[in-house]
Formats: sequence, C-alpha cells, structure tokens
Amino acid sequence: MRSLKQLVHFGWVQTLSCLFPVVIFASLAITKILPLPYLSRYDWLLIICLLMQWWMVYSRLETLDELKVITVFHLIGLALEVFKTHMGSWSYPEEGYFKIFGVPLYSGFMYASVASYLCQAWRRMKVELVKWPSYYLVVPLAAAIYFNFFTHHYLIDMRWWLSGIVMIVFWKSWVTYEVNGTGYRMPLAFSFVLIGFFIWIAENIATFFGAWEYPNQNDAWSLVHLGKVSSWLLLVIVSFLIVATLKQVKGDYSTKMRMEENNNIPGGGKCL
Repeated sequence: MRSLKQLVHFGWVQTLSCLFPVVIFASLAITKILPLPYLSRYDWLLIICLLMQWWMVYSRLETLDELKVITVFHLIGLALEVFKTHMGSWSYPEEGYFKIFGVPLYSGFMYASVASYLCQAWRRMKVELVKWPSYYLVVPLAAAIYFNFFTHHYLIDMRWWLSGIVMIVFWKSWVTYEVNGTGYRMPLAFSFVLIGFFIWIAENIATFFGAWEYPNQNDAWSLVHLGKVSSWLLLVIVSFLIVATLKQVKGDYSTKMRMEENNNIPGGGKCL
C-alpha cells in the first residue's frame, strides 16, 4: 500500500508540474474541435499561452527566475522552428497574424513548456544532482547538441556520436529526488531517456490535433516515426543541461553572497 501511495503521490506531483503542457494540449484539442471566432487558431493559441504564463507567475506557481529560464527556451525554440520549417522538416499550414517567417509565435511555448515542467518538477521534488560534470564539459556539449539540429542539414549528422558522449560524460551522474518525504535516486542518463520518450508521445498527440505537420502527415495523420525519439532525447538533454547549469550558477552565487554577508557581520566571521 505504501508503494501504491507513493506512486499516486508521484503522479500527482508530475501532473502539477505538467500544468503548462496540459493547458497547451487542451487548447490544441478545443480549438481543433470548436473553431473560435474573430482570430485564427494559431493566434488564439498564442493568446491562451500568454494568459497561462501570466497566471502561473501571478499565482506564484512559477517564480520570476523560472520565467527567465522559460523565456530563454521560448527564444531558442522559436529560432529552431524558423530554421526547421524553412528546411521543410515540418510546417504550419494554417493562417495567422502572429507568425514570423511562417512560424506561429505560440510554437515557442511548446519548448517553453518543457522548461516549465523541468523547473516545476525540480522545485516540487527537491531534485539534486550527484557527481555533476564540470561546466567546461556541460556547456560545450549542450551547445554542440543544439547546433547539430541546424548543421546536420549541411554536414554529417552527429546525433548518435553526441548521444554516446552524453552517456560517457554522465555515466557516473545521478539525480536524487523526494516523493512525499522519501528520497529516491535515478541514473541521470536514464531520466533523459524517459523524458524524451514521453515527449515523443506528447508529440503524437500534438500532431494529431494539428499543432504542426510532418511531410508524411499532409494527407492524413500518422504516427510520428520512432526515430524522432532520438531528436527529442537530445532536446531534453539540452533543456536539462541549461536548467541545471543555471541552477548551479545561481546556487554558487547565493552561497558566495551568504559567505560575504557572514564575513561582514560582527561575530559572523570564520570559526577557528
């Protein structure tokens, strides 16, 4: 019974952490079944995403620091979308006022929702990293993975090499987390695979409701190729590395500030 309770509690925390993605999926479904008046579907989706983002910050479900991280992901995702649609990887066939180079602005929120989930789950489950590699390995690796999404159209696709490097770099890394006060741990590389697989499932749901279209879905919807899991796995890795690095930097900065404050307080210096 305890294991069942822990599983239910874990599912509830995950549901709360996925609030932003759930709203996006619900909006995709509703606007697909019930067209809204006055504006195009893509424009309504942007308005819904903006209102949801405002509400999450206003209700303190997200902090201002998390909003900054999410904004970074929105810009990174939008840049990737513009390039990929230009290369014909997928398309947004519907009309809309708020589009840039054929890409609706709401699409950036789909990437931002991944960051929102990571930030929410990180805080709610008290995630900590064990044996996290050096910044000098993590930052170049994240940059190489991201730029490979662009360069593989012109040069050799390095995704499998990069995946192998990820396994080597994070082989000894673990992630610890709490569920209802009980601590657990998981190999970090395995957590990447799990999140990437569930995002692939979410991608099938999104394309079913017309969030975007792959070339093989122009005439009728079909299951997204399983090979896309590797792409989402790498994207999740980039997302996780960015969030983790920012949290590490902020943690180091906060520790430094506390030490400086203690050194400036009478009687709060170093203990001998």
